[in-house]
Amino acid sequence: MPEVVDQVALARLYGEPLFALPQDLYIPPDALEVFLEAFEGPLDLLLYLIRKQNFNILDIPMLSVTKQYLVYVEQIRKRNLELAAEYLLMAAMLIEIKSRMLLPPKKVAEGEEAEDPRAELVRRLLEYEQMKLAAARLNAVPQYGRDYLKASIFIEQSLQPRFPEVHLVDLQEAWRDILKRAKLVQHHKISRAELSVREHMSIVLKKLQGRRFVGFEDLFDPEAGHPVLVVTFIAMLELAKETLIEITQAEAFAPIYVRLAYSPS
Repeated sequence: MPEVVDQVALARLYGEPLFALPQDLYIPPDALEVFLEAFEGPLDLLLYLIRKQNFNILDIPMLSVTKQYLVYVEQIRKRNLELAAEYLLMAAMLIEIKSRMLLPPKKVAEGEEAEDPRAELVRRLLEYEQMKLAAARLNAVPQYGRDYLKASIFIEQSLQPRFPEVHLVDLQEAWRDILKRAKLVQHHKISRAELSVREHMSIVLKKLQGRRFVGFEDLFDPEAGHPVLVVTFIAMLELAKETLIEITQAEAFAPIYVRLAYSPS
């Protein structure tokens, strides 16, 4: 520890106070950089200087404001010459206003006030301040994506499957297959019977009741004989015509199924 202990330490190295910089310490020129407050332009900087020191914007002390403004511009010019060009233009305007204020005022007619060289600058500052306050109020309004997000819910709806339509050729082939099966169990007993299409329509609907799918062949009874098979087939066609049943198949050349027509509730 040094003999003088009431000094302010420059830093701490491994927990020990450092009162003087080492002789062999090398600090690169660009290691430390002072960042000024970010301004959106010359008017923003000028308004900041006026409000910071509570100056009356209608009676701006041009000498004090111009000096402070030039100090900021000099710092900006060292870091970015292109950025400083816009600020230098405002600096020239401030110097011009200050020069005009040193000159004797122009003579005006009686009853009129002499024009203030600061009037145009004051007008621009007031307009800029109004726009800046309005922008701040708009920015305070909650924005979608910044302050909140919309909740989204994905609902997976069960869609009614749509099967390919059964072509007439497929239906004819299925009907021929049933006739072939009926010939294998045909009887030679001749009898007279009255067959009702409406009655067989009811029989088909009863067989489909409470079942999702029924095979096309399962709706026919080969032992009942050709007349019953024909009437049953006609009854099935009538039901399909009246959209009371649906005749479907999963894919081409696949087995044919029959079910009750779907009616949305």
